[in-house]
Amino acid sequence: MDPGDIVLLVAGGLAAGVVNTLAGGGSLLTVPLLVLAGVPGNMANGSNRVGILASNASATAAFRRLGVSGLSRTLPVLAPVAIGSLVGALLVARLADETFERAFGVLMVPLLLLSLRPPVLKPVEGRVWSGPFTVLVFLAVGLYGGAFQAGIGLLLMAALSRSGMDLVVANSVKVVVIMVVTVTALPLFIVGGRVDWGPALVLAAGFAAGGVLGARLTVTRGASLIRPVMAAAVLALASRLLGLF
Repeated sequence: MDPGDIVLLVAGGLAAGVVNTLAGGGSLLTVPLLVLAGVPGNMANGSNRVGILASNASATAAFRRLGVSGLSRTLPVLAPVAIGSLVGALLVARLADETFERAFGVLMVPLLLLSLRPPVLKPVEGRVWSGPFTVLVFLAVGLYGGAFQAGIGLLLMAALSRSGMDLVVANSVKVVVIMVVTVTALPLFIVGGRVDWGPALVLAAGFAAGGVLGARLTVTRGASLIRPVMAAAVLALASRLLGLF
């Protein structure tokens, strides 16, 4: 890596860590940035998860310091999320690099729209973590997260809010769930040689700092500050991945 790549990955990791903690979709920035830094597409998918783990670990610790913790609310969804994540990681690891880059480029378009206009997150009173429908929802979220990761935070926020959870607490639950998804899936990418450790660790440094900052912004200001900048960057990087320039 040259110095420009290092600066790009640290800055991108910082921005993505903030975005992921506030709402989700930060990997829409970092996976293409890894590709632009010379990491093959499917290896970028694995390398990005090192940063995701750092981001969510630091955000979880920051939420606890700020007095917001939803750890007890996380336990009922961990099993379906972990199982789905394992299956998703096994499936996507079989894709060729070029196939992954094209698939991810296409996925970025609807995920960008979801990032710009997140679902209306209105807590619903009286809902509880029980029943086969809840298991299926979080199994599907885990499956998607294990395969692609990007945008899983947005999906989780929609699902968690429908359970009747307070939105700030939902954010703290979200980072714990994503950490579980990452811990489950990452070893498969490591064993399969799908992690480029140099760029991954550089990116992770930015991600970790972004997770802490994002937790503070979640409690104090919300996600609206981040979306316009993210939108421009995602559109440009999606166009690059799809070969439009």
